Amino acid sequence: MPKSSRKKIYDDEKKLIHELQINSNESIDKLAKKCGFSRQKVWRIIKRLEKNKTIWGYHAVDDNEKIKMNNYIMLVKGKTLPIGNPAEKDIVERTMDKQGKDIGIFVEDSMWLHGEYDWFVSFKAKDLKAAKQFYELFTSQYSGKILELKLMETIVTVKKDGFENPKIIENKKLLE
Repeated sequence: MPKSSRKKIYDDEKKLIHELQINSNESIDKLAKKCGFSRQKVWRIIKRLEKNKTIWGYHAVDDNEKIKMNNYIMLVKGKTLPIGNPAEKDIVERTMDKQGKDIGIFVEDSMWLHGEYDWFVSFKAKDLKAAKQFYELFTSQYSGKILELKLMETIVTVKKDGFENPKIIENKKLLE
């Protein structure tokens, strides 16, 4: 396949991914129109991107107030441990996600980091008490492996997963 064809495929995929990031719930017809592609081309690209795991999945961005949940973030600074230690296995196997679920926690994001902190966990909990319970569970699970663990509550969400909060003007008042 000539390089120009590969570049064209890549550019088309990138264009479609951008549209899906804006609204993954959009119909194939609307996506095709926005990208300037046929319906069939959009469908083929999406199937290929799902098959090769470029697209992992789709989800809804919800209103925490309406679902009676709050967002929290934990930043973890770990001790230097040898590669292959049990903590790494727990992260990959999402042990904390499963244990959190048992106490009403929904882990949204879990990421290894490069920088001052080693791990970032974003989660939903019904209140600060539940978030602190998860924090304590986390502390006991990784006892001796953590140098520092910070728990923070989101006060105002400005943008989430690429979507601007539709209530941002209302929420802006909280910051005044």
